[in-house]
Amino acid sequence: MQLNYAIRNLFLVSALVIFSISCTSDKENETKQRQLTGNPKLDKLKLPDGFVAEHLLSPGENDEGSWVAMTFDDKNRLITADQYGFLYRLVIPEIGADTLTPQVERLIIGNVAEPQVGMGYAQGLLYAFNSIYVMVNHNGNETFEESTGLYRIQDLDGDDQYESVTKIKGFTGQPGEHGPHSIKLSPDGKSLYIVAGNHTDVPEMDAYRLPKVWQEDNLFPEIKDPRGHANSRMAPGGWVAKIDPEGTRWELISAGYRNPFDIAFNEVGDLFTYDSDMEWDFGMPWYRPTRINHVTSGSEYGWRTGNQKWSPNYPDNLPAVLNIGQGSPTNVMFGTGAKFPAKYRNSLFAFDWSFGMIYSMTLTPKGGSYEAKAEEFISGSPLPLTDGIIGPDGAMYFMTGGRRLESDLYRVYYEGDIEGDEANEGAITMADLPAEAKTRRELEKLHVSDAPASGLDLAWSHLNSEDRFVQYAARIAVEHQPVSSWKAKALAEKDPVVLTQAMIALARHSEKGTGAPMLQALMGIDYNSLDEKGKQDLLRAFELILARQGEPTGALKADLIAYLDGNYPANNNNLDRALAVLLVYLDAPGVVEKTLALLENAKDDPDYQKTFTSSQDLIMRNPQYGLDIANMLANVPPAQQTYLATVLGGATTGWTPELHEKYFTWIQDAFKYKGGRSYVGFIDRARKMALGNVPKSDFDRYNELSGAALLTGNGNDLVNADIQPTGPGRRWTVEEAEPLMADLSGRDLANGKAMYAASQCLSCHTMGGQGGIIGPDLTQLGTRFSPKDILQATINPSDEISEQYVASVLELKDGSSVMGRIINEDETSYSVSQNPFSPDVLRKVAKSNVATVKDSKVSIMMPGMINRLNEEELKDLMAYLISGGNASHEVYQNKATALK
Repeated sequence: MQLNYAIRNLFLVSALVIFSISCTSDKENETKQRQLTGNPKLDKLKLPDGFVAEHLLSPGENDEGSWVAMTFDDKNRLITADQYGFLYRLVIPEIGADTLTPQVERLIIGNVAEPQVGMGYAQGLLYAFNSIYVMVNHNGNETFEESTGLYRIQDLDGDDQYESVTKIKGFTGQPGEHGPHSIKLSPDGKSLYIVAGNHTDVPEMDAYRLPKVWQEDNLFPEIKDPRGHANSRMAPGGWVAKIDPEGTRWELISAGYRNPFDIAFNEVGDLFTYDSDMEWDFGMPWYRPTRINHVTSGSEYGWRTGNQKWSPNYPDNLPAVLNIGQGSPTNVMFGTGAKFPAKYRNSLFAFDWSFGMIYSMTLTPKGGSYEAKAEEFISGSPLPLTDGIIGPDGAMYFMTGGRRLESDLYRVYYEGDIEGDEANEGAITMADLPAEAKTRRELEKLHVSDAPASGLDLAWSHLNSEDRFVQYAARIAVEHQPVSSWKAKALAEKDPVVLTQAMIALARHSEKGTGAPMLQALMGIDYNSLDEKGKQDLLRAFELILARQGEPTGALKADLIAYLDGNYPANNNNLDRALAVLLVYLDAPGVVEKTLALLENAKDDPDYQKTFTSSQDLIMRNPQYGLDIANMLANVPPAQQTYLATVLGGATTGWTPELHEKYFTWIQDAFKYKGGRSYVGFIDRARKMALGNVPKSDFDRYNELSGAALLTGNGNDLVNADIQPTGPGRRWTVEEAEPLMADLSGRDLANGKAMYAASQCLSCHTMGGQGGIIGPDLTQLGTRFSPKDILQATINPSDEISEQYVASVLELKDGSSVMGRIINEDETSYSVSQNPFSPDVLRKVAKSNVATVKDSKVSIMMPGMINRLNEEELKDLMAYLISGGNASHEVYQNKATALK
């Protein structure tokens, strides 16, 4: 029996479906419908006008794996890497050829006299210097001992095969997707740059543009990730290094990243990366969205484990060029060499694996760095983008795959008229750079151990620059000079801005027990004479000194408390955070009461809220990753309050019973908010810190008041009182599940109902008058459809999608797109629902801005909802569905029940 389209989308997940049946009129009369090719791999793509996509290959169809990296060799052949397998070499047909399928050759490295290897587990490839550089990222590879590292493979005998393998350097740390990644050729063609994630230790370097004095540098009470991610990873996080072709000299360029997969140079040699977020921290005040970073000499971007990530406002790290939002960054590249219109040829393209988006970034020089504007270039759902490159034919090549997902190779070219569009039109030149950028470059020449002593005066003169990139470069230049040559100068400095920066430098290079003169010098600054940035920098300087030198004592401590306390609260969220951290650390009298009063009334800044509301567009692009976004946006945690509550969790003195009552009541209330996967765990760890400072006689009362009964044993989740699957589950297929339906006699009604709720069916579907109204009523399901039909719709929800439940993709004239369910439309606009947890929030999209409307080819139901169930639990669930919850149905009788 064929399952009716209206029922095909069973078990719609409450986080990923829309709330009512579309009442749209015939959209063809209002908006041009896109002409489809009939190839779903192409039809799902959103392309800018004038661009054409070709689907070249699906590696999995030939057991060639899931591809994650690519490079072109000197004969214009494409070299690719399966994440878990081999390297491949492809001869690519010309654009528009009758047959687009490439010739594919698996590369076997070595010769008959030596072991042959596949160079598997590669996450980065580069053809340069008559070699293929391969970044292998896997300990325990069957072929190599301690295999994680950078390799060079070469054809030494000219037979067009690679028989030589050289391991340039092995890396230590935790292997996996946060390990070493891409390799890029320097603009002058003489060096290589490599990038690694935060699970890779910084190897010993020959030179350090970022001085090797990094520490955690935090007084904020430490809470590591409650679920254990990166808990052993300390400063400085992910890093970028420069090496020579043989890998004999290594120079650290930049650090402080989480997990940048790729790097790219622009026309004037400036380097950029696209760094990832920690999606489990979504909703926490220390959450940092995915972002484009300018990788300048000696730069630090402040990643630290758990809640220790630095604020972008801190002067000892740099701010992003552009914050993007949620996602999983993979490739970045410039359009240099593309036969595209100038706008795109000069763009920085950034790939997001999770939500299937290639962003086009327009970078404009501003001060010592750039400002950026992002727009959609190509998108699709699903489109797990892994790598891309501009080919020798001027087309863009990109691939999808990773994590053993279905992999595809595409080519995109421009077929419009670009005559007269000169190759360098719109490209940035050195003459276009502002004076601040040129100054930054001059200062960066001093980021070497043998910088001339005369460079100190130049660097010092720019410590008060209003440009953060210039000011940062100046401080790093000072730090490369012998401390003895500038310590006295720093302590005697009278300019408050210069003094603050000098004390940051001195704090980073001073021995223990030398903090008093630095604190006294900073307390000589008239705090109220500073602007907001000056105050922020000053407070951070105090924190750095205390973090490295420890708590002061006696009169010095009293003087510092008096200096800070008079300015708290500051009526500014960032300053209040910094002051709260310092004063709680110093056990300042009255700070607990002041901070708790702030906590109860704190409001988040509008810019912070934009970080999350802008994510609404991503929810339906990927059901799995959109779930957390949809969940949180319905009940966003208060970030400023959460930050202050964490600070108070570390307060050891100054509490009264009344203050404890207020604090622990707030903690219990905080569990009602929704955040990323680690939200509950972070709140619980702050709760437990605070409980460590209550009298033993009051522990039980405050433990109960703070919500202990709401939490699971490990504190990472809220207790679900409903019966949960015992498992073990599996990744169910129809072929595996269907035979179990042959005998459903004597099933357990109560357990079937519990599995129905645990699989989230109840949230969306009505059964016997109970449940959600998002999806179809399932009460009569078993009278109309076979068990195989039900399993097929559950396990493979995207195979057929009902017109009543399909999401739409609105491609806008500005190149962006909106994805959601069109709930209503009038003569001028569409009303689009994007978040099922907020049914009253509709996005109005003017029809005059819409170019095309098409149906999504991906169900908004998340697959795998029954994968937690074991065989008996699945049978109980299916019996419950087939019976419609009716206890008198034959499946609940003690007789054989064979269902067809």
